[in-house]
Order: sequence, then structure tokens, then C-alpha cells
Amino acid sequence: MQPSSTGASVATSDALARPTLLPDSPRADGSLFADDRHRPGQRSFRRANLALFAAGIATFVLLYSTQGLLPVLSDDLGLTPGQASWTASAATLGLALGLLPASALSDRYGRTAVMTASTLAAAALALALPFAPDLTTLVVLRALQGAALAGLPATAMAYLAEEVHPSALASAMGLYVAGNSIGGMGGRLLSGWVAAGFGWRWGLAASAALALLAVLAFRLLIPAARHFAPAPVDARALARTVGRHLRNPLLLRLYALGLLFMAVFGAVYNTIGYRLIAAPFHLPESVAASIFVVYLVGTATSAAAGRLAGRLGRRGALYVAIGTTALGLLLSLADSLAFALLGLVLITAGFFAGHATASSAVGRTATEGRAQASALYLIAYYLGNSLGGTIGADAFHSTGWPGAATVGLAAMALAAGVTLYATHRAHAGSRRDKGLPGRLSAQ
Repeated sequence: MQPSSTGASVATSDALARPTLLPDSPRADGSLFADDRHRPGQRSFRRANLALFAAGIATFVLLYSTQGLLPVLSDDLGLTPGQASWTASAATLGLALGLLPASALSDRYGRTAVMTASTLAAAALALALPFAPDLTTLVVLRALQGAALAGLPATAMAYLAEEVHPSALASAMGLYVAGNSIGGMGGRLLSGWVAAGFGWRWGLAASAALALLAVLAFRLLIPAARHFAPAPVDARALARTVGRHLRNPLLLRLYALGLLFMAVFGAVYNTIGYRLIAAPFHLPESVAASIFVVYLVGTATSAAAGRLAGRLGRRGALYVAIGTTALGLLLSLADSLAFALLGLVLITAGFFAGHATASSAVGRTATEGRAQASALYLIAYYLGNSLGGTIGADAFHSTGWPGAATVGLAAMALAAGVTLYATHRAHAGSRRDKGLPGRLSAQ
């Protein structure tokens, strides 16, 4: 998961590819280098882990702070679900647009500098959100906040890859991703609960306060980078690398899958609160806001996706993810709270499984410029959130929950088509390699 599950680094692969000191590496004079990267048991290792955990919480508390209070925003400002959803979509759109520039700045000015500037700027904007006088101001501030937040997912894992010993890298990255998950859920829950009792402005203020505390903890804990080497920003080389990735058919299919899975997630989670407080359920707003606890399902399914892909292959895992998501959408159509909740669990599980499978395949597919390949995936991913969230909310406003569910089902139908096409190409290539008749060659 990036997902976060949603926060994979766009610079991790390049950072891993850089030469680093190995234990007991020989110097020219015959003596040995000491590998001073952070290891388990060291105070610096604990500080780095806790710092990135706190930064992940801050980033995703802020990114999703308005998603848990969309019904309250609609009531207070007289907005349709589609209009209110722009407060969530604008942030993910800003993040998508900021990823490549942030990764370039990280290579030039350093990981800790970009992470610090990113989280502080986003927290400062969060303090201004409760004072927004109207929807337009709120959406603009959220877009700027999303762009500011791009510095963390563009940089954090590269910092860990450079500063943490390889033997402990997996656990360190796992804790960072856990911070993303907890922040993503916590941002929705905190703002929703507070807004249910005191209004959306106080909900946003509570999220800002929590994020600011997490940012301060990050800044106090983060150890100084010792293995970062500045690199000049070569815009032409970056453009050439991006162009090559955009001409790679397999990468394009993976980007499309990331966009389509996230479109379902945005459509569902931007509208589920509206559905639960309306007929036939009539849940209190505070209870409806608690539905985001289901987000924890993603932690388990993201981990299981790797094992599933190992048994069924990447396309097999994608078929399971698509089928699970579609089944959840169909179950959610029933006017039964039990079926609606079961459907949401399946939608969440299918989304995280599909996202984990597609995102992990990007790094294996790209033979060069893996950082930029991952950046493009995340751009498509967050664009999918913005598009799906807005279109799903408009459909909900027009036809109720069946409209939002139809948007999700359409996205899954397209994802199935992309995966079926990939399967057809693979089978055609296999037949060609065996000398059997086949009309198409594999990519």
C-alpha cells in the first residue's frame, strides 16, 4: 500500500541504486570504512522511525481532513455533495501535480529540508482553513495544501533508503506506511467526530492541531542526513525519462489501474457519509464518521496482496481485487445496514489489494528511471481520487447511492478490460514463443 497505502516514494528506487558504504568496506590505505547507517537497537534508528511515523500521520491527517465532514459542510454552506467533494479532491489533485517537482527539489536540496518545508507549509495552511469564508477559498487553500504535502511522499522513503541499514529497511518503511494509514484514518475520524458536535470549522482546527503536533515531533526527532549527495536538476533528462515511461504500454496499463482503483475509493468514501445519515439508515453524523475505521482493512489486505500475487500471478491478483471490489459495490446497493457495511469492507479490501499489486509492479517493470515511473503512478493514483470523488459525488446527488456505486462499477469494468487485454497479450506472446499460431505478439 502505498498506499497508504497512499504514500510510496518517487525517489526510493534511485536512492537504493546509489552506491552506499557496506560494512567493513576497504579504504585505499587498507583500513576499513564503518557503516554508520541506522540499525535496530540504536537511538538514531528509533528516532528516524518515530520521526517518519509522525510525518506520515501529519501528512495524511491533513490530506483527508475534509473527507469525514463533507455532509456537515453541505449542511452549513448549502452545498451539493459534488461541490463539497471538491474540498477533498482539490487536495489530492494538488498533491498529484506537486510530486515530480518535489522529488526534483529533494534531489537538489536534501531530504530533510524538503520534508520539513513540506509539512510545515501544509500545517500552516491547515491553520488558515477554519477561517475560510466560502467554498472557493476553502478549495483553493486545499489545493495549495495538497501541493505542499507532496514533499513527504516524494522524499520520505528515499531518506530511509539512504540513512537506514538495509537489514532494517523493510521494518522502517513498514512503520512509515503504518503512519500513513493511521493518519489517513485518523484525519477522517477526528475531523468528522469534532464537526458532528461543533461544526466543520472546529473539525478542521482539530485536524490542524494534531498535524502540527506531529510535524513538531518529526522535526525534533529526525536525525540529520549523513548519506545524501546533492544532484543537479536536469529538466531535459527528466522529461526524456518521463516520455519513455509514457510510451511503455505495460506501465500505461498499470497507471490506468491505479487511477481506476482510486476512482472507486474516492467515489465511495466521498459519499458514504451522506448515505449513512439519510434514509433508510438515519445514523447520527458522529456514528457515520466512525465508518472510516473500515480503512484498517487496508492494512491487512495490502500485506496479503503480495502473497496473493505470488500464488496467482499479478494478473490473477488483479482479477481477485477487481471481483472483490465489484462484489462489494453490488452488496452495498441493498437497503440493509449489514450489507452496506459488508460491501464497504469488500470495496476497501479490493481497492487496497489492487493498488498494492499495481504499484509494486511499477518498480519491477521500469528498467530505468524507477523514481519517475513511481511518480507517474502516484500522479495517476491521486488524479483517480480527484476524478472519482467528484464524479461519484455528482452521481450521488443526481440518483443517490446507486449513482455512486455505478461510477465504481464502471471503473472496475474498465479495470477488468485493461487486465483482460494484458492477459490476451501475454497469451499471444506465449504462443508466439512456442511457435504456435497467434495474431498478436506480446508487448
